[in-house]
Order: sequence, then C-alpha cells, then structure tokens
Amino acid sequence: MIPARWLRTADDLRTFVASLGGVRRLGLDSEADGLHHYAGRTCLVQLATDRGDAVLVDPIAVPDLSPLAPVMGDPAVRKVLHGADHDVTTLKRDFGFAFPNMGDTMLAARFLGRTEIGLLACVRDELGATLSKAHQKDDWSARPLRPEQEQYALKDVVHLLDLEDRFAARLRELGRHAWWTEESEAVAALAPARRGPEPDAWMRLKGAGRLPPRALAVLHEAWSWREELARRRDVPTFKIVGNELLLELAQAPPRSRDELRRHRGVLPRLQAEVPALLAGVERALALPEAELPRFPRAPRAVVSEATERRIDALRAWRQRRSAELGLPDVSVLLPQRLLEKVAEANPADARGLEAVEGLRRWRVDSFGDELLAALRSAP
Repeated sequence: MIPARWLRTADDLRTFVASLGGVRRLGLDSEADGLHHYAGRTCLVQLATDRGDAVLVDPIAVPDLSPLAPVMGDPAVRKVLHGADHDVTTLKRDFGFAFPNMGDTMLAARFLGRTEIGLLACVRDELGATLSKAHQKDDWSARPLRPEQEQYALKDVVHLLDLEDRFAARLRELGRHAWWTEESEAVAALAPARRGPEPDAWMRLKGAGRLPPRALAVLHEAWSWREELARRRDVPTFKIVGNELLLELAQAPPRSRDELRRHRGVLPRLQAEVPALLAGVERALALPEAELPRFPRAPRAVVSEATERRIDALRAWRQRRSAELGLPDVSVLLPQRLLEKVAEANPADARGLEAVEGLRRWRVDSFGDELLAALRSAP
C-alpha cells in the first residue's frame, strides 16, 4: 500500500513546493468530476517525484494551486503523463499551468507499436504491476475519499517515471525518440479547455446536419432546455436526456404531454420541467421562415483525379512502411487528414513538405524523401 500524503492547506502546498529543489522529474495525473456535475472541474492532482515520494493535492480544499505553477512551467523539470491531452487542457484552464519538457507515455506506446496503449496494460506488461480502473467513473469531488480511491489515484502516477524510462530507452534504440518528443510538445501546447459548451455545440450533435431548418429550430430549443436544466441541477447533460432523444424531438416535435409520452427517455422525475420544453417547441414551430437556423454547408471540396492518385500512392506507402516499422496503427505514421493534405499540396521538395500544416518535423526528417518519391510515383 502506498502512503497517502495529502496537501489540503495552502501551507501544505507551499511546503511541498519548497521541498522540490533538486527534483528533476514528476509523474502527473488528475481526476475530475465531469461525469457527475454540469461544469466539470479538477478535483484531485496526483504527483510523484523522482526521489520516490507521492502526494495527493486537493484543489477543493486549496483552490489556488498557483504555488505549483513555477514547477510545472520549469523546463528543467520533466513532467510525465499518460494520455496527457485531457490533463493538460483542463489543468491549463483551471490553474493556468504550462507544460514545457513534457512526455506522454501513451504516445510513446503508440510509437513502439503497442496495440494496448492504456496505462493499465502498459504498466502490467512493462513493470509487472497491477492497476485497477474500478474507480475511473467515481465522483472525485466527494469528500472524504475512501482508502481504495486514494490507492487508485496514487498508483496512476507512481509508475509513470519507470514506464517512461522503459519506453524512452526503446524509442532511442529504434530511432523514434525525436518523434515522441515532438508529438509530446504538441500536446503540451494544446489550448486550455473551454468552460461550458460552445454556442454552436448543438449543431454538432450526430444527425443534426440532416435536419431541415424547422427541425433544427426545435433541436436548438430542446438542446437549450436540457443545458439550462442540467446547469440548474448541476448534473451532466446526459443525465437529463440523451442526444438521441433530442434528435427524435426535433424530427417529431411534441405539442402536448400526451405526444411527449410517445418519446421514450423523458423520465417521470422531469415531469415538472415538461412545460418549459413544450414552450420551447412552440417557439420553434412559430418562428418565421426567414429566422429559422440553417446548418452551415461547407462547399464540397473537389478532389482532382491526380490528387486521388497521389492519395492512393501515399496510402500504399503508408501501409507498407507501417508494416515494416511494426506500427499496426497506420495513423501513427501518417494520419489520413495529413495524408490528404500532402496529396493536395503535392510538394516538390522538403521545403514544400515543411509547409504542410501539422506534418511535423520528425516526419519530414525521417520520411521526407519517401513521401516525395511516393508522390512522384502516382501515375
């Protein structure tokens, strides 16, 4: 069992930060409550140091984690995370942290060609240790945490530094360390997560793009009703009604309680909220034609036959090269969106490849000549 050392006061936090002199590597993870509350927030930060200690930082008891910011932003201190994108974006949002000199061991696992890249599988296979995901969906805002939750949280960080050592050594042997470094830097540079939904999030519901304008108006009203209700009750929106029901309501707008009962998913506990939903539906149905929302239609890109041939040539190269490198997931080598960008740009030299947005230096350095040759080979 790992001793659970909590930092629950500002003095605790400052004392711990002051003790970090000489520490050069930190394992880092965080837990949030987005599955239980409307506006998710970071509820726990776990840190493990290269001197062997581990702590649980409680942002609920100590909302101001600014004493940690200089450590996180110090490029001399290595930060190691697994599947870092969510932690990076939410910790930036909630505490303003920066992450220079960061390594993501999940990315390392992908570059090593692992088919199982979750932390549980990586730690099991590489270090012979057992982790559990039994508490992955817990409400981390609840206090006090149970001992088994503390152990779950601590185990997610105490193995990270050893895991990085294993992966980094193998990546160097394979000549892929620079790939991993650059991709980790890209994750570290991600923008902070948003607070609350984006204004047009309702238009990104699966199926919304197929709705006519009147149904879109109903969808917007139903979505807004759900958002307001979830915000007021402080629960995630999926605990009010699911996206599938919102699409159903948009396609067959109910104008009474009886009509609403034909749609499965509006639970009895929501009956007091039905008038507001029906009022929204009526507003949408009464909206003048000129005021109805229209789904934005991007002009369909016309792909020339020559570009299609270059796409096919790059796909064939990617499939063959990925197999040679032992990368079962071909998108590790070249994601489809980048493949299509390269085919469309059809660069003639390395400088042209470098100009393709998102291609990254490691791909140009390691595979630039091969990519150019594949493009030239297209009939």
